[in-house]
Amino acid sequence: MKKVLVMCTGNSCRSIIGEALINYYLEGIEAYSCGVAPSGRVNPNARKVLEAHGCWDDRYHSKNLEAVIGIPFDLVVTVCDHARETCPIFPRPTPKIHVGFEDPDGKPYAAFEETFREIKEQLLPQVKQEFF
Repeated sequence: MKKVLVMCTGNSCRSIIGEALINYYLEGIEAYSCGVAPSGRVNPNARKVLEAHGCWDDRYHSKNLEAVIGIPFDLVVTVCDHARETCPIFPRPTPKIHVGFEDPDGKPYAAFEETFREIKEQLLPQVKQEFF
């Protein structure tokens, strides 16, 4: 099982959606997420969009890097520029890719649907390409 870490700033929208979509759609890959400055909560609209598409799991929550740093990741994906710029050094060499998405936080629910669609269409093929 390959392990992927999806990082953004607050770990409340984009990285949570990315984690959920990878876990739901990509067999043989286990995703985790974290934030460089986690908000401590999942945005209610991020949860709502994942629930609407059958991808929500109660284990998803906002967390910092320290909560997952001990996991031997095969790939780190940053989904916002701030996370890319501040991406830390991992205990072992880990490939990194950046696929940026606009933050839907504070926007209407339709923005979360759009972010969901963009992450599904853009991020999943790139993660899959890294392994298969």
